[in-house]
Amino acid sequence: MRFAASFAALIGATVFTAGLAAAQTPAPAKPAPKSRPPATAGPSFDEIVKSAEAARKAEQWEQAVDLYGKAVKLRPGYMEGIWYQGTAYYSLDKFAECRDAFRRVARAAPTNGAAFAFVGLCEFGLRDYERALQDLVKSRILGVADRDLGGVARYHAAVLMTRIEQFDQALQTLGEFATEGNDNSRIIEAMGIATLRMPMLPNEVPPERREMILMAGRGSYMMATRQTAAAAQAFEGLVTRYPETPNVHYAYAVYLLIEQPEKAIEEFKRELQIQPNHPDSLMQIAFEYLKESNAEAAMPWAKQAVAAAPKNFAAHKALGDALLASNDIDGAIAELELSARLAPDSPSTHLSLAKAYQRAGRSEAAMKEREEFARLDRLMRTNRSGEQSVGGIGAPAPARDSAPPPQ
Repeated sequence: MRFAASFAALIGATVFTAGLAAAQTPAPAKPAPKSRPPATAGPSFDEIVKSAEAARKAEQWEQAVDLYGKAVKLRPGYMEGIWYQGTAYYSLDKFAECRDAFRRVARAAPTNGAAFAFVGLCEFGLRDYERALQDLVKSRILGVADRDLGGVARYHAAVLMTRIEQFDQALQTLGEFATEGNDNSRIIEAMGIATLRMPMLPNEVPPERREMILMAGRGSYMMATRQTAAAAQAFEGLVTRYPETPNVHYAYAVYLLIEQPEKAIEEFKRELQIQPNHPDSLMQIAFEYLKESNAEAAMPWAKQAVAAAPKNFAAHKALGDALLASNDIDGAIAELELSARLAPDSPSTHLSLAKAYQRAGRSEAAMKEREEFARLDRLMRTNRSGEQSVGGIGAPAPARDSAPPPQ
């Protein structure tokens, strides 16, 4: 796992944050035994630290590891030394040692998002992908002040979301790069993989599919930056060149939903010709009809979605919403409760369930669901973009992240 030059420079610079200062607990110096003559003194703690800093700034990583190790041995609570030893390990691609160092830092400073970012990046390098995603998301929740490190962590979180088929979440995360004007080819590639709903990492993409992926990625990038004409051109080119490839018509249809919903439904139906019972297309058609207040048209598509993906919470939500709009309150509650059990962290399901309970005269249950919706909505926005995203309408956008993604 390699990073762009700006990130390589970052780990050699002072990125140690203020949150760690309070966690340092230097061990008191032990007095020399009085009964023995003084031995020849070795380098002092301050001298070792000075040499370690010089080695780090000169990017002499092996020497920096050794010197910071000696400093930490003298003062086990010297968190800054553990931090810089960790970054030196990272530069040497010694991810296990780097991970262990930053886990020590994270234990000492559990609100330090940068420490969790490094832990997650090391776990990614060790292919411990499940833990990596957890720690990278946690770093986003806590916040990472340094833009370079935050950008690299965000990129890795997004590609891991794609790998576990959280395609929409991945696109939302990658869309932040687009709104910041970062059109690095790796961002475009990652967006293309998520757009075509391919559960794989960028380094797993077959070479013969790369051009198709870049076309899809450019379309999604243009969507995220609201360059409508350019997005249309990209997606039209995609469906013209790859008309029989799975998820190509689906990607085009998602774009069309913005301004041409009727044409979007036709594209979803074309996707269903290529992939019969494609759950996402079935659900999108159902939700679009519901958006148009046409529950009768939505119902058969929602039922097909449930049959195609009985464990998909969104399919049950679509059917529940259709039943609610058709005044089948009991049926709606049954479907929406099942949806909530399948995905208890889905805000929209709890909001729909609140409406169904209210219609059934169950006011107390409806209030609890509205409260759960509010809690989960805040949590989701925090997970996506950090604490700055939860200030409601008009919340400030994330700071520009100019860091290129990893090489």
